[in-house]
Amino acid sequence: MLAWVDGLPAGSLSLKDRGLAYGDGLFETIAVRGGRPGLLERHLARLAEGARRLSLELDLHLVREELLAFCAQQGEGVAKLLVTRGDGLRGYAPPSTPPRRILMGSAHPAYPEANAQQGVELFPCATRLAEQPLLAGLKHLNRLEQVLARAEWQDARFAEGLMRDVSGRVIEGVFSNLFLVSGGVVITADLTRSGVAGVMRAELLEQASAQGIATRVRDIEYEELLGADEVFLCNSLYGVWPVRAFAGRDWSVGPLTRKLQALARALLDC
Repeated sequence: MLAWVDGLPAGSLSLKDRGLAYGDGLFETIAVRGGRPGLLERHLARLAEGARRLSLELDLHLVREELLAFCAQQGEGVAKLLVTRGDGLRGYAPPSTPPRRILMGSAHPAYPEANAQQGVELFPCATRLAEQPLLAGLKHLNRLEQVLARAEWQDARFAEGLMRDVSGRVIEGVFSNLFLVSGGVVITADLTRSGVAGVMRAELLEQASAQGIATRVRDIEYEELLGADEVFLCNSLYGVWPVRAFAGRDWSVGPLTRKLQALARALLDC
C-alpha cells in the first residue's frame, strides 16, 4: 500500500499520535483518476474549515503540494488524507506540536453498477446522530456513530443505511449525503447540528442552482422523506445512487435524480 507520513514514504505511525488516542484530527477521502485528485478545491476547503474549528495550524499549501504529488504517483484509486494534531503526552490538553499529515492509497471500491442504474435499498439505522454544532459538518476522525450504524446490518440487499438525529430528523446515510425531491425542489438536510457536509453534496447544490433547479437546505422530518417524489444519495467516490426502497416505501428513479447523477458522473470523470 502506498503511504506517506509528513511527505515521506512510511509504513508506521507514532504510538503517541492523538489521532489514535482521541480521534483528534480530520480526514478526506479523495477519488484519484489519471493521477489527479477529484474535487480538490472542495476537499481542501472543507479541510481548511475543519482545521480552523479544531485550531490546527495547517499549512494548506504544503498539503496541496503533497496531495498532488501523491496522487500523481498513485495514478488511479482512492487517496485518504488524514491530519492529526500529532504526538502528545497523556491527557486532553492540546500540545503545541505541528499537525501530522498522513496519506494512504487504495483501489477504487467495486460497487455494483446496479446501485447507480436501478437504485439501492436503505437500511433503517437505530443508531442516532448526536447534536454537536462545534463539530457538525466536519469530517473529523471520531466516526463511532457510523461504525455502530454500519454494524447494524449484514444483509447485502442494503447498500446504505439511513441515519437520523436524536430528535428523529433525517440527516444522511452512513457514508453518503441524502437528497429528496418534492414538488420539483431538491432538498437536503441542514447539517449545522450533526452530519458530514460532503463535497459532492456541496457541488450538486451549486450545479443544480446553476441549472435553474430549485434547492433547499433545511430540516427534514421522517414523514417528509416517506412522502418524497424522489430520493437519492451522493458521495465523492460513487457520485449519485437513486434510492428505490426504504421501510416499505418504493420509488422509481426520477428525472431530477438522473439529471444530477449525470452531473456527478461528469465531475468524477474530469
